[in-house]
Amino acid sequence: MPATYGFLSTYPPTQCGLATFNAALATHLAAGTAGSGVVRLLAGDNTSGGMALDRAAPRVVHTWNTDRPGGWVAAATALNRFDVAIVQHEYGIYPGDAGAEILPVLRALRVPVIVVLHTVLTHPDQLQRSVLEEIAATADAVVTMTDTARTRLTGLYQVDHRKVTVIPHGAADHGVPGAARTTDDDAPPDHRPHLLTWGLLGPGKGIEWAIRALSLLDDVRPGPLYTVAGRTHPKVLEQQGDQYRESLRTLAEQCGVTDQVRWSDVYLTPAGLSRLIRSADAVVLPYDSTEQVTSGVLIEAVAAGVPVVATEFPHAVELLADGPGLLVPHQDPEAMAMAIRRVLADPGLAEPGLAGRLTGLAGGPTLRWPAVAARYQALAARLRGARRPLAAQTIPA
Repeated sequence: MPATYGFLSTYPPTQCGLATFNAALATHLAAGTAGSGVVRLLAGDNTSGGMALDRAAPRVVHTWNTDRPGGWVAAATALNRFDVAIVQHEYGIYPGDAGAEILPVLRALRVPVIVVLHTVLTHPDQLQRSVLEEIAATADAVVTMTDTARTRLTGLYQVDHRKVTVIPHGAADHGVPGAARTTDDDAPPDHRPHLLTWGLLGPGKGIEWAIRALSLLDDVRPGPLYTVAGRTHPKVLEQQGDQYRESLRTLAEQCGVTDQVRWSDVYLTPAGLSRLIRSADAVVLPYDSTEQVTSGVLIEAVAAGVPVVATEFPHAVELLADGPGLLVPHQDPEAMAMAIRRVLADPGLAEPGLAGRLTGLAGGPTLRWPAVAARYQALAARLRGARRPLAAQTIPA
């Protein structure tokens, strides 16, 4: 009988990358089976949303309101109803100092537990370190999405390396790059190069460096159009309002590229995102972070076969060093402009299938969600088998 899965994470309609990841993984891992469900993390200041949930996705069976004390007890009880628990870990989503309230949940679980790490810090404080090490000690398996994250985890933290498995971030099938350039009403005209950045907006995204780079491309004719798609991150909006977006608009005006920057203040549906990606000549990831070991946007772009220009954050270095894109130093608009110019001047970089030819990890189907979910399924089956009494296992003659 197929296993049932209980997922602990933020979840749609919450608008964040973690919720999107968990919804996609849950949808594909539970496909064709019944009985799986989600324990949704919900902060009291996040009661509204707008990201639609796929009809095939598992339903929410319990909501852990993280601003109320003691909520972990009911969350653990709900997860124990399933055969396997899959827990997403990211800083800031669990209550307690350094998110320590995840620990009693893990201790209370009687089923195999897979913890998926979305961030592994190189310089954690003492509490962050101890919480993450105890998470790894309590879980049956720990998943990182890059070799970089695994190396950090096993080299900088006291963890059992045998528990750590690398399973890449999944990606949707966006079809053929460039196919939307004549069919998407929102895409620029065919003759105008299209640069794209998408995702929740906030300080650290580095959009200011991409705007400065755009202003240095006045020799490119016709001038590229740069789409910045995505709403301001809800937490940023709550604490700072839309100051960051407005500062970017002001910068675009100062740089003389107001007419070349298009703002799309929406949370994209999967279909809308696919159309947008397929309309792009290049995806620009100008992130300021030097810690980011996982980027869903990067994976989606690479899997779609669209060339990427990215700063040297860890996931980009791992995936693009010999792959379908170019790396540039952080906060260096001149280098970014040179890289964009090179991408636009070389039509071969946009050919379908380039990603698969240049790097094995980006080899088409291996990054698609069904293949990624199959690896989680195999890991879960191994953990369940290890817990079964010997007499219950099938032993070959």
